[in-house]
Amino acid sequence: MFYYLHEFAKTVWGPLRLFEYQSFRAVAAGTLALMAGFVLAPTLINRLGRLTQPERSKDIMDGIAKTGGKVPTMGGLIIFIPALLSAFLWVRPSVPAVAALIVWLGMSAVGFVDDYMKVVSKKPDGLSALGKTIGQFASAGAGIGLLLAVPATRAQAIEVWVPFAKHAVLSADMLPLWAGAAVAVVFFLIVTWSASNAVNLTDGIDGLSVGCVITTLLSFGLIAYLAGHKNFADYLKISRVEGAGELTVLTAAILGGCMAFMWHNAKPAEIYMGDLGALGLGGFIGALAFIINQPFLLVIVGGVFVAEFASAIAQRLLFKFTKTQGPDGKPAGMRIFKKTPLHHHFQMDAAPESKPAWLKWPNGRWADEKIVVRFWMISLLCGILGLATLKLR
Repeated sequence: MFYYLHEFAKTVWGPLRLFEYQSFRAVAAGTLALMAGFVLAPTLINRLGRLTQPERSKDIMDGIAKTGGKVPTMGGLIIFIPALLSAFLWVRPSVPAVAALIVWLGMSAVGFVDDYMKVVSKKPDGLSALGKTIGQFASAGAGIGLLLAVPATRAQAIEVWVPFAKHAVLSADMLPLWAGAAVAVVFFLIVTWSASNAVNLTDGIDGLSVGCVITTLLSFGLIAYLAGHKNFADYLKISRVEGAGELTVLTAAILGGCMAFMWHNAKPAEIYMGDLGALGLGGFIGALAFIINQPFLLVIVGGVFVAEFASAIAQRLLFKFTKTQGPDGKPAGMRIFKKTPLHHHFQMDAAPESKPAWLKWPNGRWADEKIVVRFWMISLLCGILGLATLKLR
């Protein structure tokens, strides 16, 4: 806990006062996690390389998405271990930071169980969908439970803000405490569960998911710093969240781990993120957006994740409601995209005749590198647009 070293600035050494500043600790936390990730990665890749992930069922992957092969999974450990160590050293405990940490740890644990079942127990589909959902809801429930249990954060947790609005559209004063708490719990569960699964769905091409995570974390880390600073929050007319500045330090630590992982995940990947990384990172992003009272801004800042998640949901619903019996006896139905999640749509030349899609563009497939870079560019633009909304109030 290096923060407390600032108390010795007057008696021991003046420069120790830097440890009081969140900006300094954020840079230090990110740098430490990055360096630790670089040191840890080769050993982890070598150890995990002894385990292989079996192919998932063809009904799910359809021969397009990545398979285990000789490339190890559970690469989220390259993010998780250095970031957790750095957070322990540089983050000053605050209720918002601890709540977000709980969600991140819990959903990472769910992902670890799923990855472990795939690579050790040799169960291709890993943890069941119900098992994942229960674990995700339990993790999110613990996080929002802490926010509501502490009087200092209870009222802020119940507030609901929307982009472009100067005031909360829902506050603790508008509802009885039990009703406001119920709304907060349900909303928190939906936001974190959706974000967690959205990041997981995006993790389908080397470097794609982690690159978009980095731009999203950069945007929300900055907003967390502004929300925790009274003068900035008042000037921008955004929700002032006590202790939110420590979320910036925690976010920086995770960013450093992500950058270390990205070094080894760029095509051709030496290691895959796995559910340990994807579910945990998505859950943390959702919790971060909610805690700083900007959950709806996640739709803009996390535009790539929203598109990936929405494409999969829309495709499944349309197919379900138009499902008929095909000539070959297999289920047939209408589709919007050639394949979902969305990045798979651009990997295909054309949809099979047995699986026609409404959206024909592009006529030919894009190279994986082109898909990744273009999605990164869109993600960066979404982050900039999200930050721009802070002034449009």
